[in-house]
Amino acid sequence: MSELFDEVDEEVRRERLQKLWDKYSLHIIALAILIVAGVGGWRGYEYLEAQKAAEAGAAFDRAAELSEQNKHAEAEAAFADLAAKAPTGYRNLARLRMAAEVATRDQPAAAKLYDEIAADRSVGGPEQDLARIRAAQLVMDSATYPNMLQRLEATATAKDSTFRHTAREMLALSAWRANDATAARQWLDQIANDGDTPPSLRSRAEALQALLPPVAKS
Repeated sequence: MSELFDEVDEEVRRERLQKLWDKYSLHIIALAILIVAGVGGWRGYEYLEAQKAAEAGAAFDRAAELSEQNKHAEAEAAFADLAAKAPTGYRNLARLRMAAEVATRDQPAAAKLYDEIAADRSVGGPEQDLARIRAAQLVMDSATYPNMLQRLEATATAKDSTFRHTAREMLALSAWRANDATAARQWLDQIANDGDTPPSLRSRAEALQALLPPVAKS
């Protein structure tokens, strides 16, 4: 008797499934097609992006070779093309390298390019900090200490900034040139108190510290 009931239940389930299939088969097939197409499209997208990255990498290497051969005008044009067309990672690197090539012929123009990179939030923190450092290096001989402070203070005081050590040294040197011994000591103290300060930079900071006038006793 139980086997009979099982057969009846199985038949009922089969009929229900058949009705559901008859009613929704087109929707199920369409969904299956969409899933397959979506997976295929994503795979295709990944392949195209990998191809673009590989092509950009090869173009970047060729541009770098031009720079090493002192063909700066050609290198600048190649990096400019990458900055306009390459995927994001290579685009940002190309912008930095293009500015470096411009610096070989026009430092104020290069500083402006670096400033634009530093102000672009889509670039990313480390690259922005590097752009700030490069721009400050180009204008350091003519910029006032307040201007250098405006450029580099955020980088110099950020504990996780890769370029904080260089920013502090540049600010200390700029303050010293401006005869602002108090500001120079402030940055030199930060260099001395940071355990991650590179030894060579620490040595230069100590040499600059020796050039400062003694602190007045109260």
